[in-house]
Amino acid sequence: MHATLTQFDDPAVRQGAAMDALVREAVFGNEDDRTRARWLLWEIGQRAGVRPASIHELYMARGRGEVPPFTTPAMNVRIMSYDTGRAIFRAARRLDAGAIICEIARSEIAYTDQRPAEYVAVMTAAALREGFTGPLFVQGDHVQVNAKKYAADAGAELTALRALIEEELHAGFYNVDVDTSTLVDLSQPNLDEQQRTNYERAAELTQFIRDREPEDVTVSVGAEIGEVGGKNSDVHELKAFMVGYNRTLEQIGTTPGISKISVQTGTSHGGVVLPDGSIAKVQLDLEALKALSQDARAKYGLGGAVQHGASTLPPEAFSKFPECEAIEIHLATNFQTIVMDHPALPTDLRRDVNEWVKREAKEEWKKGDTEEQFLYKSRKKAIGPFKRRFWDLPEDVRARIGADLEKTFTFLFERLRVKGTRAAVDRYVKPKLVSHAEPRAALVAAPDDAEAGE
Repeated sequence: MHATLTQFDDPAVRQGAAMDALVREAVFGNEDDRTRARWLLWEIGQRAGVRPASIHELYMARGRGEVPPFTTPAMNVRIMSYDTGRAIFRAARRLDAGAIICEIARSEIAYTDQRPAEYVAVMTAAALREGFTGPLFVQGDHVQVNAKKYAADAGAELTALRALIEEELHAGFYNVDVDTSTLVDLSQPNLDEQQRTNYERAAELTQFIRDREPEDVTVSVGAEIGEVGGKNSDVHELKAFMVGYNRTLEQIGTTPGISKISVQTGTSHGGVVLPDGSIAKVQLDLEALKALSQDARAKYGLGGAVQHGASTLPPEAFSKFPECEAIEIHLATNFQTIVMDHPALPTDLRRDVNEWVKREAKEEWKKGDTEEQFLYKSRKKAIGPFKRRFWDLPEDVRARIGADLEKTFTFLFERLRVKGTRAAVDRYVKPKLVSHAEPRAALVAAPDDAEAGE
């Protein structure tokens, strides 16, 4: 295709079939076409007011009590990303919600086949397609140290992590959740020693980010004190981490530090799956979450505490998070479940996904698990291999799935009190226009589009 930048100055073009074609090129085109499509989407977003941004200043304002309590939904968009993104931004526009984050974790990048540049392009396109404008918060979730790889070769594992952070920053991920909580050693005799490797590596990675963040951007950096699914966190662990982290930051001469802290209060990623494939009820320690969030703000100047692994909680739980003044909540698996279990999904696609998982991911079938448990936990591995088939679903099927996703996002935005947060976002977050040069290969391939760089 030979789309030009100026044709997308028209909102009707941005919100029509031309945008669908452009984002498809950004995902499935050949290398040159893909590169140019992603460049076009970035530039269109910059001109239309959909600009990657950091939520850091908003969180700092929340920590100072300058805005009412809200809990930002950080949504891991894994499957049918364009359609899911469109559902997110439809709900956000209708509810005037600005404090929302689209994110992807280190592990998800691999199995969903979505590198950072593609992810930013697709989320930008989804926002533009739905007429959403405002700061676009894209986050690297769980930029996580693999404990086994770290034990075998710490240098190599940290090098891989730094390479990912650089890739994310370059793509427009201006929110990065550093996760070195996998290095917490509960066998150590005191809290400082238990958290030491965690806070030292987190501080070093914060410095790495600060040295590379774009001019005029203070990347929102998050850290984690308790691995999700493990021991519940408490205020004593928070103190041990923050004292050690701040001391290390001071020693290496880096400011500012993190804007939020992730804690463990009883959830697990994906939930606990019962033999019939349903999800067990979670014993969520809301009092601990409230105490941790309060200390994070009052004692350490952060926005608050972050709750992970929450999408599979019962509906009545979500209003509790702003009541506990949690600053952020991470949501993933339920959106994937809505898509994969949707009644509109063609039977042959569902069958082929399940057969692929049983054949290609059988090493993940744990002893004692039923087939339902195995499929529920492992079918996410099929997202990358089946990406094009989900993308190519008939329009009516995508519309039905998108409508149900939108209902879910609407419910979450209302319960988490991010409805009407657009004004607060605009007050504290003011991303500047950042234009990139048109890719060289595209200039050679499409000389008639030279005016697009103007």
